Amino acid sequence: MKKPDLTLTFLGSGDAFGSGGRLQTSIHVDTGASSFLIDCGASSLISMKRLGIDPHGITTILVTHLHGDHFCGIPFLIRETQVISHRSKPLTIAGPIGVENAIRTLMKVLFPGSRSQTLSFKLNFVEGEYMQPVHIGELDVTLYPAVHSPATNPHSIRIACNGRIIVYSGDTEWNPNLIEASQGADLFICECFEYEGPVKNHMDYRTLINNHHRLSARRIVLTHMNESMLANVSDSKFDCAEDGMTIVI
Repeated sequence: MKKPDLTLTFLGSGDAFGSGGRLQTSIHVDTGASSFLIDCGASSLISMKRLGIDPHGITTILVTHLHGDHFCGIPFLIRETQVISHRSKPLTIAGPIGVENAIRTLMKVLFPGSRSQTLSFKLNFVEGEYMQPVHIGELDVTLYPAVHSPATNPHSIRIACNGRIIVYSGDTEWNPNLIEASQGADLFICECFEYEGPVKNHMDYRTLINNHHRLSARRIVLTHMNESMLANVSDSKFDCAEDGMTIVI
């Protein structure tokens, strides 16, 4: 029996600085049975409300690294359940070492007093090690080291679900781990911050073009683009994400 398709929606395809008026990084994936997020930038809940996506259907949030434009939307999702709704479905947040402490600290800073309030659902944290596959619900997740700000514990992520494989580079310079991570993937989502390069801590289009023959993913989609990259999307060899863009695999 054929497993359900995966439907991906880019809640935010922008960088940390709102280039092009785009929202911050977050990708919603509907598995047919549930849904999960890959990263959760500060604007994620706003985008879900605009697109009619129910945040309470999300069972897992996968965080690539500890920069605000990739995980600072999580406190808003949690806070909504304390004030407006009464979520009962458990939520798992998985990411690099330190993700639990970072989110609990954010809750304390952004919403003082909220930590003393009882949640209506179970909140679980999974802190992964590099190159060690972990099973989270219906997802099989493997983390690969990325080249980004070291203090953020950055990684690229490979996700297997419903017989499909999604890989997301996270924020990173080009590195050989991307070759292994993307092997045989149905979709490789690659950040491409800069058009010309190289640029520290991020991918640039020229470097990607020079190396893309080493990637075996069936499809490559670019995201997290700054103004210079946005000005050149018409010349891109690859598809370029937009806020609200949907892909079915």
